[in-house]
Amino acid sequence: MTIAWRESTWRQYAAAIDTLKNAIAACPDELWQARLWHDPQSEQFFLPEYWYIAFHTLFWIDLYLTGTEEGFRPPAPFLLVEQNDEGPLPEKPYTKEELLAYLDTCRKKCRSTILETSDEEARRPCSFGWGEVSFFELLLYTMRHVQEHAAQLSLFLGQQAGPDTTGWVSGMRSG
Repeated sequence: MTIAWRESTWRQYAAAIDTLKNAIAACPDELWQARLWHDPQSEQFFLPEYWYIAFHTLFWIDLYLTGTEEGFRPPAPFLLVEQNDEGPLPEKPYTKEELLAYLDTCRKKCRSTILETSDEEARRPCSFGWGEVSFFELLLYTMRHVQEHAAQLSLFLGQQAGPDTTGWVSGMRSG
């Protein structure tokens, strides 16, 4: 990847992560364990709790920046639960502080990974259960995933706590 591509990719990825950070930080305590959507007629909830969607997003940032599932382990206190639908869930919700610390770790890893990726590394094939892509395409795929869940969390906050709770991130914060 040329320097311009690496820097542009990093800036856009960082803005997506910063959008997620705003959604995590803006969540009031009373909504931290709220389910995001439910069908009032059937009383079924269709999405996990707010905190879990934030964790899910960070987990996949971390894993996909590694480029392989082999040997991957999230940092403590986080569990390796995302790849196993029937795996143990955390005994209690992760706190906002824990997830914001994980976000900062992922952001630093993302910056160094993108800015240090060579052309050869960018072309490296990465295989997952859903398919195979180059590492560079995996970065773009993950950026879209981050933005999707950041928007989902922001929409929920806007509906529950009022509009403009998280605000638009037009570019990355410094660093």
